[in-house]
Amino acid sequence: MSLKSRIDQDIKEAMRAKDQDALRTLRSIKSMILLAETEKGGSKELSEADELKLLTKAAKQRKESLDTFAAQNREDLANKEKVELEVIERYLPQQMSEEELKLALEKIIADEGASGMQDMGKVMGRATQELAGRAEGKQISQLVKQLLNK
Repeated sequence: MSLKSRIDQDIKEAMRAKDQDALRTLRSIKSMILLAETEKGGSKELSEADELKLLTKAAKQRKESLDTFAAQNREDLANKEKVELEVIERYLPQQMSEEELKLALEKIIADEGASGMQDMGKVMGRATQELAGRAEGKQISQLVKQLLNK
């Protein structure tokens, strides 16, 4: 089942349950999907990777807003963002622990034959592709730097 059809199904369930927070979030995700599908004059189905990128982007936006509102002592708005983030995370793959990420990156570094910082681009390209949605790019970058500087 595609993300779009799962979202449609969950919107119906949220309406039945009168869950306004989930409904608002699901509608915003559906809007993002429809916008991406009709972008550039076409009407194309999104690949699973594209759907994952959209969800990751939405989650990142909610996290940034949550941090901003918390810093400004706007608990009402921070709570709203937190609830929306929890709804979005239901559709994202399980995030890797730092240890799992480190092991995966060590394997990629070994496979690429990377020996120093000059190989960071090669490692990052493969790592971001293989670990998409399961780890944040910032976290991947920090660990790659750390591992290549050994």
